[in-house]
Amino acid sequence: MLFCIVIRIVHMNNTFGKPIIPENEEGRIKDLNSYVTLDGYPDKYFNEIAKIIAQSFGMPIALISLVGNEYVEFKGNFGMEGTNRADRGVSLCSLAVLDPQPTIFNDALQEPCLLSNPLVTGSFGLRFYAGVPLTTAEGYNIGSVCVVDQKVRSFSDNDVALLTRFANNVMEELENRRIKKASTE
Repeated sequence: MLFCIVIRIVHMNNTFGKPIIPENEEGRIKDLNSYVTLDGYPDKYFNEIAKIIAQSFGMPIALISLVGNEYVEFKGNFGMEGTNRADRGVSLCSLAVLDPQPTIFNDALQEPCLLSNPLVTGSFGLRFYAGVPLTTAEGYNIGSVCVVDQKVRSFSDNDVALLTRFANNVMEELENRRIKKASTE
């Protein structure tokens, strides 16, 4: 019996100057797909949560993102309405799934890995990013809850704790939806 394994090689523009594909990528994508179908559309519930997150931190932008093969999809979006996804090699949410700890850039212009990123160096002018990974029960980081600003900011330990609570709540909602999805299949 002959077995053939097909590995999809994605050629993406990586603006970070470091690898952004985790070693557990195949399992991560499989786990992501068990939670939600990436369809390119934001979700009304998650948009409302993103709005609450932005208001809680006094930030102009909050996103609930899911990191797929080639794109980062914004399931919740406040402050960047009309933008449903970004290239994985450009979105800072791609970095948030690489580490179980929060990813925080108080001043993006001081971060060597961001100096080639068009969101930072281009007209958007991203200066601040804080993202907490959405971690599944299986231990995969499938996306992030993040806040973004076009000015330099600081983020306290209390801020990190609150953003982590929001990420845990989003993950709980995704888990509930996965259970519901499995029960209808």
